Amino acid sequence: MTSSKWVYAFGNGKAEGKADMRNLLGGKGAGLAEMCNLGLPVPPGLTITTEVCTYYYGNGNSYPTDLKHQVAAALAQIEQSVGAKFGDAKNPLLVSVRSGARASMPGMMDTVLNLGLNTQTVEGLKARSGDARFAYDSYRRFIQMYSNVVLDIPHHNFEEVIDDIKRAKNYRLDTQMTAGDWKEVVEASLVIVEKKQKKPFPQDVNEQLWGAIGAVFSSWMNQRAITYRKLNDIPHDWGTAVNVQAMVFGNMGEDCCTGVAFTRNPSTGENAFYGEYLVNAQGEDVVAGIRTPQHLTVKGKKDNQSDLPAMEEVMPSVFKQLDDVRLKLEKHYRDMQDIEFTVQQGKLYMLQTRTGKRTAPAALKIAVDMVNEGVIDKKEAVKRIDPSSLDQLLHPTLDPKAVTQIVAKGLPASPGAASGKVVFSADDAEHLTNAGQKVILCRIETSPEDIHGMHAAKGIVTSRGGMTSHAAVVARGMGRACVAGAGDIHMDYAKQQMVVKGTTIKAGDVITINGSTGEVMLGAVPTIQPELSGDFGTLMAWADSMRRMKVRANAETPLDARTAVKFGAEGIGLCRTEHMFFDTDRITAMREMIIADDEKGRRAALAKLEPMQKKDFMELFTIMDGLPVTIRLLDPPLHEFLPHTDAEIAEVAKGAGIDAEKVKKRAHQLHEANPMLGHRGCRLGISYPEIYEMQARAIFTAVADLHKLGKSILPEIMIPLVATKKELDILKEMIDRVAGEVTKSSGSPLKYLVGTMIELPRAALQAGQIAESAQFFSFGTNDLTQTTFGLSRDDAASFLPDYYRAGVFEHDPFATLDQDGVGELIKIAVERGRKTRADIKLGICGEHGGDPNSVKFCNRVGLDYVSCSPYRIPIARLAAAQAAIEGQKDIDARRNAA
Repeated sequence: MTSSKWVYAFGNGKAEGKADMRNLLGGKGAGLAEMCNLGLPVPPGLTITTEVCTYYYGNGNSYPTDLKHQVAAALAQIEQSVGAKFGDAKNPLLVSVRSGARASMPGMMDTVLNLGLNTQTVEGLKARSGDARFAYDSYRRFIQMYSNVVLDIPHHNFEEVIDDIKRAKNYRLDTQMTAGDWKEVVEASLVIVEKKQKKPFPQDVNEQLWGAIGAVFSSWMNQRAITYRKLNDIPHDWGTAVNVQAMVFGNMGEDCCTGVAFTRNPSTGENAFYGEYLVNAQGEDVVAGIRTPQHLTVKGKKDNQSDLPAMEEVMPSVFKQLDDVRLKLEKHYRDMQDIEFTVQQGKLYMLQTRTGKRTAPAALKIAVDMVNEGVIDKKEAVKRIDPSSLDQLLHPTLDPKAVTQIVAKGLPASPGAASGKVVFSADDAEHLTNAGQKVILCRIETSPEDIHGMHAAKGIVTSRGGMTSHAAVVARGMGRACVAGAGDIHMDYAKQQMVVKGTTIKAGDVITINGSTGEVMLGAVPTIQPELSGDFGTLMAWADSMRRMKVRANAETPLDARTAVKFGAEGIGLCRTEHMFFDTDRITAMREMIIADDEKGRRAALAKLEPMQKKDFMELFTIMDGLPVTIRLLDPPLHEFLPHTDAEIAEVAKGAGIDAEKVKKRAHQLHEANPMLGHRGCRLGISYPEIYEMQARAIFTAVADLHKLGKSILPEIMIPLVATKKELDILKEMIDRVAGEVTKSSGSPLKYLVGTMIELPRAALQAGQIAESAQFFSFGTNDLTQTTFGLSRDDAASFLPDYYRAGVFEHDPFATLDQDGVGELIKIAVERGRKTRADIKLGICGEHGGDPNSVKFCNRVGLDYVSCSPYRIPIARLAAAQAAIEGQKDIDARRNAA
């Protein structure tokens, strides 16, 4: 361990920790310490560090020997500060026990409130507060939370007791429950616990405390937390801190409340105080979505057409204090904050501050606004946007002209539009999504156990909960459309249906939701393409001015090429010519070529394809308008183009004027045991040079024709799957010959580059030799990953989850580049290639070209460009800018150290 200090105290305007200690204290602990240092009203407490969590898992779920002593000493400071004693029957100190990882994981780990209550201390709390209802309400909450979190007794056992009493007494709301009612709930709850665990609910407050601390550490490895970390790329070895803090009570009466707020609107980014509160409640009521809360501000109330009074109206002086705290925290942290607070008998207490999760549009607006306000500079603004989050902006929204049938309206909890089949469970959402269907997850309220289904779903609807409920916060973080608190919807899980105003919607029915307006509609609604301007355009212009690497697109259709240009592509880095042969008017000629008996027959079929290829290239060159276009010559094995069914075989035979048996025989001849490593790529060009010859001629005649129209085109011709320099030399010689022939016949001198894909380990290792002939390398990291690991991309999915569980892989190597192995081969190829040819052009064109972490690696090793699918171009542009900023920071650090 790097430290023997396991516990850090805070309170009374001072703290042992501070903001930059979040790795040790976790985000919550660092935030509480910093708020103390800023002089804000924070209940005193202690933070057990993340190092204890690491120790706990590394030593058989045990603690360092001196931890209990350090906790006891810090607890004594809290007692002194509050003027109450832990476990004292007459004047009891109550505490909350909360998790706090260094990265925000809302709702993923466990919390216990009102710890320290038992059959004796509840009477002391009743006498001290003069409020029996408050005391018994607090005790029943503690029993319920502790039983669920520590004793693993599900919530519903206790909720049924409350529901039975409410039904018997005809209550609608929890607030109608009397002191006697809550005392009855307490007694019934204690019976449930004893029955379930065969022993009484723990009455020793120290046993309670260490039970809760252990539960928080254990929750770091619960399934929902593991899933959340995997989805958000949070390392499992970071661990969580534990915060033990003196309780303050938002449930002591009408002058008490609890709430969650954001210093700016997390959905839109508007610079307006945004949040919700509940009178006479505890914090879990707000975030769990059990009661639909009220808005903090009059503006929020009006915007959401609420009749419930705003905090600004009913508690104006406390609201003013809270607004001042909001401004102070945002100014201090220079970013939008997510804050939690409690008001106890008219006094404000701050319970949390952390950088607030926000949608992509909000993140862009906040970053641009803060630059304009002089709070941050442009580099900081560019660094703050998660490149992957831009995905939210690049997909269609609902067509405002479309006819819609709105059946319900809730809160616009997370923007965006989504259509899909209704499902009522997270498991169903995941199952149907894996089967290729789009789903909308519909729940009364979501809980952290639903995280996998929320991720799988295109959108989320809840009938309870507010703008800061679990569903809303998690959906915004994931970029999922969400409508929360649609109270008119009655969901019936047993019948697998929901009913709203007489309309019944069953599981499997299609609905559409608009998370920007809160509307739920029947059927699928048409969408329109996004307009990328405003804050997006401003921030991307800043990013483009900072990056070194170019960003190209993988595109071979006119639609993809136009989309790529719209999203800022600086060329095409991969045009897969085989995709052009699958159109119905071409596949027949392609098949004729494959089944031909000799070169003459193949050339006759290729002559039919050449004008089609030429037309394709002319279209692409025209759309790209002088930007570089890298064209990969035919790559897949020929059997992929042949028919499989008897009907298709008969059709091909008829079109070619041959017997169907001959087609079947040819398909059998071409069959390979391992086609990925078989007769494909440049190997086809060596065996059947007439194929590559036709493609080269189509490229060069297209360029020559466009030259006559005054257009300047520089094609880059890429030979796939090269393992040796000799393969490249043979094919380059043929390409040069065809170029000479076209130059001679057209009278137009041609400029072009010939290069290769580096997708085999041997090619990477022989890059120095290959660069003698190649003018550029493009790293085909899909196949380079396959051939380096000996993994089939198509088959690995079945066992990769086992590798994640065993800790062999942190990430899918086909989604995020393996920098240690595949990356090492790329580095070797870059160094050896540049040593031979200093001006060699280097790029990457696998799926990794749109993955932010992989883009940053490409920048570090000195590639000239990355190429990715059109919709990931803005992501790559932003990641390349962040990589350049980080690279400059590293250079400056080395310079300063020297």
